[in-house]
Amino acid sequence: MAGDLVLITGASGHLGFRVLVLALEAGYNARVAVRSQAKANDIIAAPSIKARNSGSNVTFTIVPDILADGAYDAAVKGVEYIIHCASPLASGITDDFENQIIRPALRGTIGILESAQRTPGIKRVVITSSVVATIPFMEMFAESGKVFDGQLKVPFNPGPYKLEFEAYADSKVRALAATHDFVARMKPGFDVINLLPSFIIGKNELVTTVEDFAKGTNHLVFGQVLGFKNPAPLPGSTVYLNDVASLHVRALDPKIPGNQDYPANSGGIDGTTFSDAIEIISKNFPDAVNKGILPNDGTQPTKKLKMDVTKTEKVFGLTFAGLDKQVTEVAQNYLDLVAQS
Repeated sequence: MAGDLVLITGASGHLGFRVLVLALEAGYNARVAVRSQAKANDIIAAPSIKARNSGSNVTFTIVPDILADGAYDAAVKGVEYIIHCASPLASGITDDFENQIIRPALRGTIGILESAQRTPGIKRVVITSSVVATIPFMEMFAESGKVFDGQLKVPFNPGPYKLEFEAYADSKVRALAATHDFVARMKPGFDVINLLPSFIIGKNELVTTVEDFAKGTNHLVFGQVLGFKNPAPLPGSTVYLNDVASLHVRALDPKIPGNQDYPANSGGIDGTTFSDAIEIISKNFPDAVNKGILPNDGTQPTKKLKMDVTKTEKVFGLTFAGLDKQVTEVAQNYLDLVAQS
């Protein structure tokens, strides 16, 4: 498969960027769909891309509006594979849930499948979904002891949504259901793999300033290390960035069974306790704590969420890295940025 052309969306984001890096490492040629040339410039300037860009193995295509009919038609021409990471996150900056979260998630996913269906030669589409697509929203916080395995079909939430995260979860439910329906109805010549990660934690190379460090899912765990006190509990589920990115690239291998959903989560059945990050930082970065660079005195309550990801680990032949690896990598990333500022 080395040298095959893969279209990657969302490469200006935390996960998508790492997927691009690993795809290039694996020998693929990448066509990257971005919304603007400025996004492309940011990606090109990143050290990991500079080190792997031969001048011809990374190209860009501008898709300014993923809601437009045929938005990806030109982008998919000539590719063998598609990795679709682009989707809105719960960022805390919108209350227009329908137009900023639901519609882009749903239309972006179905739009790229429709474009792929119109294009001969595509072998597989890999889509970033989420574990929240397979867990009823209130059960994420119930600590019921029920074990989720990424296979449950969750009904749509009719709304209105009280929280942005609730809208985000429903966007993933709807996009996953629409993907299943598309495959069943259209019977495309390619197969589809849905990857369902929990909260993704790991170094974000595209964050280049301390001021921007609090953005994204890293903040959910690392915020307390920086002294943030969040009284609202979160489901105890995280996964290491490199593991999830690796799944996306390895999912292109025809040996991985297609038309299936694979959850990704660390910590075994019992998942993650976010407050453990405080102890991990104290153990591994005592000088930074003593100097106040890492205050390490915040709070982030966790609701236990049990998940079984043995199917994914068995099929892909990996064991998901634990919270220690995730937190220490992010902490070192933060300290490096502090040193450069």
